[in-house]
Amino acid sequence: MRTTIDLTNLADQVDQMEQINVQDAKTQLSRLLKRVEAGEEIILARSGRPIARLVPIEAAQPRKPGLLQGTVDDAFFEELPEDELRAWEGP
Repeated sequence: MRTTIDLTNLADQVDQMEQINVQDAKTQLSRLLKRVEAGEEIILARSGRPIARLVPIEAAQPRKPGLLQGTVDDAFFEELPEDELRAWEGP
C-alpha cells in the first residue's frame, strides 16, 4: 500500500527512504520495479541529490455513471455558429 508523505517533514522522509543513484537504477530497474509494485517508494538521485521518486500507481477507481446527470442544458444540442464549427473542424 502506498504511504502518504507529510510535506511538513518532507526532507526527513526523503532521508529515510532508500536513495539509489541513477547509474545503479539503470542496472537494477527490474528489481526496483518489483519493489515498487510491492508498495515501496524509492528515491532516484544524481550525485547524491534526489531528483525523482519511484512510486506505485494507484488503481483507478471505477467510474460512476450518472454522476453529472442533468447538468447539460438544451443549448448544448443547438447547432454551432459557422465560425465556431470551422474552428472545431480545423483546416
